[in-house]
Amino acid sequence: MRITRRGLLRTGAVAGVGAGVAGSPAPAAEALTASARRTTMKRTLLKGRPNAKGWLTLVRGPGEKHVLRLDLGVKPRRGRRHRRRGLLAFAQLSDVHIVDAQSPARVEYTDRYDDDADAAVGIFTAAYRPHEMLTGHVADAMVRRINRITRGPVTGRRVALAIQTGDNSDNSQYNEIRWNIDVLDGGTVRMDSGDLTRFEGVADDDPTYYDPHYWHPHGSPAGKPDDIPRADRGFPTVPGLLDAARRPFRAAGLRMPWYTAFGNHDGLAQGNFPPGTLQLDALATGALKLVNLPAGTSPADLLAVLTSGNIQSYVASLALTPSVRTVTADPGRRLLDHPQMVEEHFRTTGTPKGHGFTAQNRADGTAYYTFDKGSGRNKVRFIALNTVNPNGYADGSLDATQFAWLGDVLERSAGRIVVVFSHHTSTTMTNPLVGTGGNAEPRVLGDEVLALLLDHPCVVAWVNGHSHQNRVWSRTREGGGGLWEINTAAHIDWPCQSRIIEIADNRDGTLSIFTTVVDHAGTGRWGGRTDTPPRLASLARELAANDWHHPGDGPRGDRKDRNVELVVKDPRPRG
Repeated sequence: MRITRRGLLRTGAVAGVGAGVAGSPAPAAEALTASARRTTMKRTLLKGRPNAKGWLTLVRGPGEKHVLRLDLGVKPRRGRRHRRRGLLAFAQLSDVHIVDAQSPARVEYTDRYDDDADAAVGIFTAAYRPHEMLTGHVADAMVRRINRITRGPVTGRRVALAIQTGDNSDNSQYNEIRWNIDVLDGGTVRMDSGDLTRFEGVADDDPTYYDPHYWHPHGSPAGKPDDIPRADRGFPTVPGLLDAARRPFRAAGLRMPWYTAFGNHDGLAQGNFPPGTLQLDALATGALKLVNLPAGTSPADLLAVLTSGNIQSYVASLALTPSVRTVTADPGRRLLDHPQMVEEHFRTTGTPKGHGFTAQNRADGTAYYTFDKGSGRNKVRFIALNTVNPNGYADGSLDATQFAWLGDVLERSAGRIVVVFSHHTSTTMTNPLVGTGGNAEPRVLGDEVLALLLDHPCVVAWVNGHSHQNRVWSRTREGGGGLWEINTAAHIDWPCQSRIIEIADNRDGTLSIFTTVVDHAGTGRWGGRTDTPPRLASLARELAANDWHHPGDGPRGDRKDRNVELVVKDPRPRG
C-alpha cells in the first residue's frame, strides 16, 4: 500500500469519474482578442527535451482553440457563435499552497522514501518540493496575469471576480494564511519567518545540517558533496536565491473581488491532521526543526511516530543529534482552526470583506455560503462548500448540517443559473471519519453530493481543485442533461496554471461554458535573474517541471480538459 501525505489517514493511522467523451475543435475560427493573447489560446508552455542528467527547460508550444464537448447530450442550434451573449466571466485559482519553508512543522524529511522510484513506499510524497520557498511569488505572478486578462477571451465580458478553490496555504499556519490574503489584496509581502536576517531551513548551506537529499541553491559547503538534485538531476546553482525569496516585495493584488473556499491544507495541519492534535502547534511555533531521520529509521518507525500523538516529544529526544536543528521560534507560525481562518479573511484591504464568508459563518464557525453576481434573469448564483473533514485525512466530505443547507439553497435556486465551487472533487469526497463533540455528525460523501446537484437542473457546473490536474468531467443525469465538473491544476506543481471560466447564453435554450487555461506572468524560460517576483516565479515553474516526485505531463490534462466549450441546458425559464 502506498501511503501519501494526502492518504496517510486512509490507513486508519489517525482517527478522530465519469470519463468525458473526447470533443472536437469548435468549427468557427476564434479571433484572438488582447485578453485571449494572454492565455493558452495564444501559446502554451511545454516541457523540453531533458539533458543527460534529466534537467529540462520549457519551450513554447502552439496555442489551443476551444474543444467543443457535447457529452451531456445537449446540442445548440447552428450559428451560436453569432447569436450568443456573454453572461459572466470569472477566474479560478486553485492549490496555491503558500508555504512557510522554514517552519518546524514541515515534514520534508519524509519525502526521501520516494526518491528511488523503484523502491518508493509513498510516505508523504508531497512533503517537500525544491521550489516551495517561491510559492508566494508564483501566486503574485498569477495575480499579475489575471489582472491583464481584463475580459473573457471568448465572450468579451469583463472578468467580474476570482475564486480560490482551496489549499491556499500549505500547513494551516497563521503566517501562510496572511501571506495568501496579502498577495491577493496587494501591498508589501515578506515571505519570511523566524530569524529575519537569514534562511533557516533544509535548503540553506549550514554545514552542520547539510543533507544531500535536498536541493541547496547556493551550492555545497566546503568539504561537502554536491546534493543529489544537482549531482544526479542537473538542478542549477542559484547564488543568493534564499535571500531573494525572503526579500519583501510589492504584491500587485487582484483588481477584482475575490472569494475563497477551504482546502484540506487550510483546515488541517499538513493537510491531514486536526489542528491542536499531535502536538503540532507547539512544534510549529517552537525552536526545534527535524530535518532528517536517524540512520536505520524505517518507514514503519516513522509512521508509528507520526501517528503516536507525540511528535514534539520525539523531536525533543533528538535535539542533540544532527537530525534536529535549532531555529528561531515564531508565534506567527501558529496553526489556525476553522473559525480563526474565517475571521482572518475579515482583516483585508480587498473586496468583499470576508471574501465570501459571512456574519453567520463568524457566529457559528461554518465556512459555506452563497453569493450572486449579475442582475435580473442573467444573475448567476455561486454556492461555496466546505468539503474539509475536520476530523482529519486529506480527502473530503460534508457534514449532515451543511448537506441539508445545500439542499435548501438548491430548492430556492430553481430557475436560476447555479455554479458550485469547493476544494474537493466528487471522486475525492470519500472521507467518512466521524469525531466527537461538535464534529460527531455523520459525513456525506461525494456520490451523494453529486446526486443532489444532479437532482437540481439549476446547477450547470461544479468548479474544484485538490487533484493538481486539469480535468473536465461530464456528469449526466438519468433522462438526459447534467452538469460539468471543472477541475483545475495547482499553482505549486507543474503546470502551475489557473483558468478563466465564461458563461454564455446561446439564445436557443442552451448555455456554453468556456474554460481557458492561463499561465502565470513569469517568462517562459527562466533567464537566471532573481530580482522580481515574476522572475522568481519563472524559476519556480522550471523547478516544478523538474520535480522528481511529479514526473511526466499528466497534470496538464488532455486537450478536452483544458480549453473547452461545454454545452449545457439553460435552466432558466424561456421568456
